[in-house]
Amino acid sequence: MLHIDGSYGEGGGQILRTSLSLAAISGQPIRIDRIRAKRQKPGLAIQHLTGVRAAATLCQAKVKGDHVGSTQLEFIPSQPVQAGQYTFDVAQTLGTGSAGAVTLILQTVLLPLALVKGESIVTLKGGTFIPWSPPASYIEQVYLPFLQQMGVQAMVKLVAWGWYPRGGGELDLQVSGNGDGVGSLKPILLLERGALRQVKGLAIVTELPSHIPQRMASRAQNLLEQAHLKAQVQPRRERGVGPGAGVFLAAEYEQTRTGFGAVGKLGLPAEEVAAIATQELLAFHAKAAPVDVHLADQLLLPAALASEPSQYRAVEISTHLITNAWVIEQFGLAKVAIDHSTQLVTVTPSPQS
Repeated sequence: MLHIDGSYGEGGGQILRTSLSLAAISGQPIRIDRIRAKRQKPGLAIQHLTGVRAAATLCQAKVKGDHVGSTQLEFIPSQPVQAGQYTFDVAQTLGTGSAGAVTLILQTVLLPLALVKGESIVTLKGGTFIPWSPPASYIEQVYLPFLQQMGVQAMVKLVAWGWYPRGGGELDLQVSGNGDGVGSLKPILLLERGALRQVKGLAIVTELPSHIPQRMASRAQNLLEQAHLKAQVQPRRERGVGPGAGVFLAAEYEQTRTGFGAVGKLGLPAEEVAAIATQELLAFHAKAAPVDVHLADQLLLPAALASEPSQYRAVEISTHLITNAWVIEQFGLAKVAIDHSTQLVTVTPSPQS
């Protein structure tokens, strides 16, 4: 059994998610101690617990320690990952409403399903636009296009928006598995960004007046135009079980893409929500690196599952990335070299026996 120290590095939920994905893919039994030790509330929160049970369902894993607040987990796969139809609902984990981030659960199950033979349809219910996690729009417009370049055949469809604290959103994932396992993905090379092609955005509300998305869209558009960036930001009222608001902006360059989101909350003016997302995009645009701080972390795992080395330049080397690289290396699947002076990340998969 492989022992993983959940307090290593940034000591958050990413250690758990990467470990679950790799345990399911490799069949390696794992034990994780001190789960999320460096968070304000250590242990498994509801979205992490849903992720554990989702990964366990894919490979019929035997699990010990799968309860809210648990800081120790044993996860023993009993069979290879099976393609199929799955539904993972954050609310069902506790039997109450919850907005745990379904995009993080998606990132836990996607690669295991992408490497096995067969079609999978996964329905994910919970929060689709939640602070401290990628919005569903980021998965659709940034993360998945890069994975598609690497040979992952997957699409998502946002059925309903879900916000904190009520959740109730739905994201449908369709995966066509390649059946070729570890080492079957293509490497990725992202060293230059190229010229900016376009900026597109959405200003979304559910169960709120139509002037709010309009104000968010106008503010984002004005700030981008002041920075001499052409942009189209659409105001939209969408379907959701409760009130919520958010802005998502995506920038497409010749050789890369990125996206930034901000979520509304009580007391935060609509214009300020737009300004937060816009300022993050402008800060990225002001630098030359092609890979945003979040994507730099998220590309590590698919790169470790590729046939050849991958290399990319990140706008920032985060503790999240360093921690995730360490977890991947514990499984012996790849070596990750990080050059802090040039912010260059090189992922070299281990030869497959």
